[in-house]
Amino acid sequence: MSQSLFIGGSWVSPEGGFYDVLDPASEETVGSAPEASRDQVHAACAAAREAFGAWSRTAPEERAAILGRAADVIRDRLVPYAELAQAETGATMATARAMQVGVAAARFRRYARVESAEWAIPPQINEAGPMGRAGVMGALAVRQPVGVVACISSYNNPWANAAGKIAPALAMGNTVVVKPAPQDPLSVYRMAEALEATGVPPGVVNVVSGASVEVGEAVVASEDVDMVSFTGSTAVGRRIAEVCGRGMKRQLMELGGKGAALVFDDADIGSAVAGIGTTFSFYSGQICTAPTRVLAQRGVYDRLVEQLAAYARRLKVGDPREPDTVVGPLISAAHRDRVESYIEVGRKEGATVVTGGERPPLDKGFYVTPTLLADCTNDMTVAREEIFGPVVSVIPFDEEDEGVTLANDSDYGLIDYVWSTDVARAFRVARRLRAGGVGINTVGRNMEAPFGGFKKSGVGRDVGSYALHAYSEVQSIVWPG
Repeated sequence: MSQSLFIGGSWVSPEGGFYDVLDPASEETVGSAPEASRDQVHAACAAAREAFGAWSRTAPEERAAILGRAADVIRDRLVPYAELAQAETGATMATARAMQVGVAAARFRRYARVESAEWAIPPQINEAGPMGRAGVMGALAVRQPVGVVACISSYNNPWANAAGKIAPALAMGNTVVVKPAPQDPLSVYRMAEALEATGVPPGVVNVVSGASVEVGEAVVASEDVDMVSFTGSTAVGRRIAEVCGRGMKRQLMELGGKGAALVFDDADIGSAVAGIGTTFSFYSGQICTAPTRVLAQRGVYDRLVEQLAAYARRLKVGDPREPDTVVGPLISAAHRDRVESYIEVGRKEGATVVTGGERPPLDKGFYVTPTLLADCTNDMTVAREEIFGPVVSVIPFDEEDEGVTLANDSDYGLIDYVWSTDVARAFRVARRLRAGGVGINTVGRNMEAPFGGFKKSGVGRDVGSYALHAYSEVQSIVWPG
């Protein structure tokens, strides 16, 4: 299957040829993805700019109706779309159906709900105004679309991540140029296909892909782009921020994470193990919100290490098409090698590999077994840098203040976690953590709560109504009272 670019409402042959997309479980070719030329990137951005005027003036109800139809199309095609997602990402079918394609449909459905409060701020009267009758000025604050948004999505969840950018951006009246991750772009083209089927006007949604960094750089640098929404590594985010700074472009960045999970002596250990254990299985640890840095209070440290190791050993690693597989492959051979190199660095720096750390006995695929590192300290590389794989490091602490200090001693601050049956302490500690979100006795998320990071974990907030705010500018209109 050879894929075309989607530019200005048309499917266009790539001038840069094609490259193979591999199934990380079998190492077989899933399909051929298009390599856009710089001119084609510019054409996509120009098409989005041309379409912006009419789309931004379309009634919110009409835009919402298109998003609702997109949700229906994605739901109707759930099975083939999930099969493609599984082949591209190595996810299990349950994950591909529910957390990838299913979440994408839910996000389009959510932004198909028109809520007037999300488009305008109620009028306020400023009685100190210097103009107008009796010195009274009326004022109305409204939200306006930013313009053309470059949506650059991550490889770990191409469906949910891209939908989380495209849907709120379109709902607010923006047009988009989507640059999917090079490892799994075919799913994002299927999303464009679904939107095309809804009657979205030409140029409102454009998709350009490429294996080379030049494609993404051309999108970000385009003078037609007003905002960049990016999910990915902090290193790439820093580079994007530099380019955006030169053009004064708005940014929404969800970057790396090194989630600290504080487990206190009074915690429900079973709950903590189940939550932390998702790092081993969910997307094979390729998720920025994973609780990868476990801070265990001394009284529960040994028991937690023992139970986490037992949990990891029970997980079946293998072909995600097999119904009992829990841990699938990493996205590529290069990333597998990177994860393995971190485990080796951990060994050299003094960490104990309690379980895992090797490749399973499989003929094909980019696998690393769930790995638990104990006897870690917070200055080790495995505790400082994002590994993005099924690797958990455990660090002991004694008192609450020490645990909080260790948790905050990180370049990252996306999502942290607290496990304690002392509700007062759990909330007290949560308020002290320098992270964009904190889970108390859970790794679950509320999909209306703001999402984003402190420090090097990102810029801005999205999800729910916060995403509508992120993809808009506030305009004030004043008049004599």
